[in-house]
Amino acid sequence: MEATFGVCRLSVVSVRKDAQVLSAQVSQLLFGDHYEVIGISPDKHWIQIRIYFDQVEGWIPLQQHHAIASEYFDQINSADFKITTDVCSTILYKKTPLSILMGSIVPISQSELFKMEEQFAFNGESKSLGQKREFEFFKLIALKYLNAPEMEGGKTPFGIDGLGLVQMVHRICGYTLGHSTENLHRHGRKVESTSGKPGDIVFLSASDQGTKSVGLLMEDGKILHVEGRVKLDSWLGEKVIDVDTKRESHTIELIRRYLNE
Repeated sequence: MEATFGVCRLSVVSVRKDAQVLSAQVSQLLFGDHYEVIGISPDKHWIQIRIYFDQVEGWIPLQQHHAIASEYFDQINSADFKITTDVCSTILYKKTPLSILMGSIVPISQSELFKMEEQFAFNGESKSLGQKREFEFFKLIALKYLNAPEMEGGKTPFGIDGLGLVQMVHRICGYTLGHSTENLHRHGRKVESTSGKPGDIVFLSASDQGTKSVGLLMEDGKILHVEGRVKLDSWLGEKVIDVDTKRESHTIELIRRYLNE
């Protein structure tokens, strides 16, 4: 099929494994995320997309697709837009109010050459997408996800998984990470558990089930990760201690340093 492109113009859109409503959610599009259309379902009700930011592929309803020209797609790739840092904010899009969530991309840049195709008005908190920030800002953003409910494939303060948490905190801070454990293994360098620092990425194994997850080391011996909700547990050596039960819940299998490099 001829290459077509799109950009998310809704607050959040579920990206599903297969072209059906009951299929598992593999990721989400937030406002401003752009993508390439790589397929269409036989009934023409769903399109298969590849998200530009992290190359995740999945299906969204055709009704939630907002088509853009290839020239606009290329402009988005090269423009240093703003990324929102409020848990929730409001924009005026084509003179209509729309709530958007933290980590959304608003097409505001310093480039005088960029011609806006659409009308936006935004006055919330944001930063330049490419501006890299250090741990104090990293901590501020990370803790805004505290107590968010666990949601497979989620990327927002209203539903998120471990991969989404690690990816979105880094993205807002100006760092690009993929949405898979394999991708995270390729970033940064391995460090010993005794040398972990706030901002490091941790790979965890649940003590009772052996399931794998990822999280972030924080200050004062704390670790931010997802288990039912985004939690701030304690860690000591290679053990994670649950804040509620005071028992060991996870084992730290690996720590990789990316932010601190």
